[in-house]
Amino acid sequence: MTEHSASSPFPFPEEFAARMERFLGAAEYEQFAASYARPYAHALRVNTEKLPPDALERLVKKEFAVLTPVPWCPAGRYYPETMRPGKHPYHEAGLYYIQEPSAMAPAALSGAAPGERILDLCAAPGGKTTQLAAMMKGQGLLVSNEIHPQRARILSQNVERMGIRHAVVTNMEPAALAEHFPAFFDRILVDAPCSGEGMFRKEEAALTGWSMENIRLCAERQAAILDAAAGMLCEGGTLVYSTCTFAPEENEGSIGTFLERHPEFHVCPIDLSEPWAADFAPAHPEWDEQASRFPEIRGAVRLWPHRLRGEGHFACVLRKEGGRAVKICSDRVIPADRGATKLLEDFADASLTAEVAEVLRARSDLVVRFGEELYLLPDRLSLKGLKVLRPGLDLGTIRKDRFEPSHALALALRLSDFRSAYCLDMAAEADAACAVKYLKGETMIPEEDHFAQGKSARGWTAVAVDGFPLGWCKAAGGTLKNHYPRGLRWMNG
Repeated sequence: MTEHSASSPFPFPEEFAARMERFLGAAEYEQFAASYARPYAHALRVNTEKLPPDALERLVKKEFAVLTPVPWCPAGRYYPETMRPGKHPYHEAGLYYIQEPSAMAPAALSGAAPGERILDLCAAPGGKTTQLAAMMKGQGLLVSNEIHPQRARILSQNVERMGIRHAVVTNMEPAALAEHFPAFFDRILVDAPCSGEGMFRKEEAALTGWSMENIRLCAERQAAILDAAAGMLCEGGTLVYSTCTFAPEENEGSIGTFLERHPEFHVCPIDLSEPWAADFAPAHPEWDEQASRFPEIRGAVRLWPHRLRGEGHFACVLRKEGGRAVKICSDRVIPADRGATKLLEDFADASLTAEVAEVLRARSDLVVRFGEELYLLPDRLSLKGLKVLRPGLDLGTIRKDRFEPSHALALALRLSDFRSAYCLDMAAEADAACAVKYLKGETMIPEEDHFAQGKSARGWTAVAVDGFPLGWCKAAGGTLKNHYPRGLRWMNG
């Protein structure tokens, strides 16, 4: 029986502790075990589609001035344990995503760029999807897939909250998705379901459910997922594989068996001499029999909790041989009926600026109708045969002879895009209280000096905090009727 480190009271499974001591050696295992006596790091990632990373600190200094950078993610910021950024109007306005700092590394390593076609294959709850979206700057096509329906719904909600316009959210088995997208994507991120050893400190289920049998089952699932991803990646494309476990069978081993099956791929080594990678460690192909045949796997990285401020993670960047051969999608899109698009255009003319209204008209061939809901597709993409939760930007709902804008549309627009906006200053106590009332679904009595550019309330009006849209209200009878979605409203107390 392995003697556990006296410096760590953390209840590691004995077999896990013995494996880790064997891998790391006694001295480094002591450091590893001792790190679990420290609180885990808290972090958020600023939504750079809405504001620069350092702007958040300037908005409300008393709350956000204590943020410090996450080295490997330019938009990442550590925050103190006492801070509660999830209960702030900025969170609901999509200004940031609360994310474990090590989990920011895989998307940061992907090289995602504007205009590309990118797939996040195991995407829930949405941290990596929303990070990829920001790197794409709203340009291109982002398909975010999650196999579990409930988790896919959470993914879709986070895509909406962050104001993402160019994402399609699907709920598919990876193999089934691969049938629709052969050699289609420039980049694919596979943050694979795993045994979760790196999350022992945060997720009790990973700790209590640990077993060697579960590790073997996870490795089998990872192989099937990676095979599906390989078929969806174009020649010359990039595949990033990541897990939040230490188990070499699921890390170096999964890559080793993948390279055995797919010789058209090779590992792109991550440069550990870069300042942002100073705390990363190389992978260990010698820890797994299959991986030991591929010494290039040492170019992947491990993130250790005793070496950096973050939990355990593994990431490997792979490239598919060949030139750029992206499949051109020629599927025919059937746009929404003219009656529906006319109602959308009438709304845009009345409630949005002429520039935004013109963009919607110019892209009317990409406006599609699902039931009573209108969506703007990010690409000329047929969704036939796909289980889709969000086929693009949700524009709003057709109700008899009128159009009602969606919450997603409010969060996807900038304050300057609205004809009427009620603006709240979070530095003013009364305005901060009004923002909370709005988030609770209460009707507001407007003050004329709060309207953008001195305009009075008219019809559909955005509610904004410090210049960032929070949702819709509607002016009626001297009040602002609240249209914040019921399912998102803050509870009293």
